[in-house]
Amino acid sequence: MNAELPPLVAVFGGERYAPPAGEQLGALLAPPYDVISREDRARYAAQDPHNIVHLILPEAPPGGGDRYALAAALLAEWRDAGVLRRDPGDSVYVVAQDYALASGERRTRVGLLAAVRAEPFASRRVRPHEQTHSAPKADRLALLRETRTNLESIFLLAPDPDRALARALAKVASGVPLARAELDGVGLRQWVVSGRAAAELAALAGRAQLYIADGHHRYETAVAYAQEHPEADRVLSFIVSAADPGLTILPTHRIIFGQGCDPAKLVAAWREWFDVGRVAPCMDRVERLAELGRERTACIVAFPGEYDVSLVLKPGARLDGVPGLGRTPAVRSLDVARVEALVVQHIFGAGTATPSVAYTPDARAAFDAVRAGRAAAAVLLNPTKVEQVFAVADAGDVMPPKSTYFVPKVPSGLVVRRVD
Repeated sequence: MNAELPPLVAVFGGERYAPPAGEQLGALLAPPYDVISREDRARYAAQDPHNIVHLILPEAPPGGGDRYALAAALLAEWRDAGVLRRDPGDSVYVVAQDYALASGERRTRVGLLAAVRAEPFASRRVRPHEQTHSAPKADRLALLRETRTNLESIFLLAPDPDRALARALAKVASGVPLARAELDGVGLRQWVVSGRAAAELAALAGRAQLYIADGHHRYETAVAYAQEHPEADRVLSFIVSAADPGLTILPTHRIIFGQGCDPAKLVAAWREWFDVGRVAPCMDRVERLAELGRERTACIVAFPGEYDVSLVLKPGARLDGVPGLGRTPAVRSLDVARVEALVVQHIFGAGTATPSVAYTPDARAAFDAVRAGRAAAAVLLNPTKVEQVFAVADAGDVMPPKSTYFVPKVPSGLVVRRVD
């Protein structure tokens, strides 16, 4: 790291919902804006008039008007009324999320909310792995300009090879939390750490480069805002150690809609690259896929009529000439890149009428769509690994869309941060 640059991670003076939030804190929280459907937005908004969704997804006032200005006015009202209050000193905020996987296994992920430098990717201190789009960035920038507040955080991973950050966070999380809540079945515990202990945690989190897990658009928005307002050069961030045992990435399975593809012809074409097998109806698809993918790229494709096949990449398969596979070895080695190029795109090109694709981390939902006749096929993948995310980011490349699905999502509303 360049010693002349300011510290990557810093403490800050956060604003939190004022007591007596108590057991009602969960009614004030919401997931990140980009995973909230219209129906979900209405549900969170109805839980409490001060739910954070009113700010992160503002609706235009009746009769029309600027919804971003409305969010700013609402935020000012909450501050004036004492709904949100600034903590007396600079701190970091440790958050534990207790959750269950679809298998029933329970895990806990621990991270800290801190202020991270919002600087261009050219510095290499914060590294992306996804491509961004202009419309979401314009939306978030308009909101940031009006509110001048980080209303939700981005999600970053710290390499932490010696587990020093993971151990320090676990030590904090072993104490009695200042606040508890629940959001969509995920238990939340929060601690406020101030003084020297906060500075030490910030230093541990920022001793090496950080990698964006979620929130690429919000990070780039913060960088754009910092270029307009150089004093606003930090962004609220949730930082988790890559060594945290509760860190989970789910795969994003593909559901393909359309009609007219011939499974037998597809399988015959796939034999050029894959060893093909049939999956017995009684077999657990997720367990079988994990077993097949231990050493080589694998996927399971479900067609109507319980015609399910497993595809395992042949040893020594030559993929150099495959179009759309990626420009760097880090991307070309990804299961999701190979399956997208060799499997999904072949289904799209196999006569499927007006094909389209949907994504889900839920394997059961993917199969149900096929079994119910709503989809032409479903493609199940194994999850991308954290070290693969790092490798792609280190190579300066980006993954195919929907390559990672980190769970649980980082809640919005636990802390907000003024940027001015």
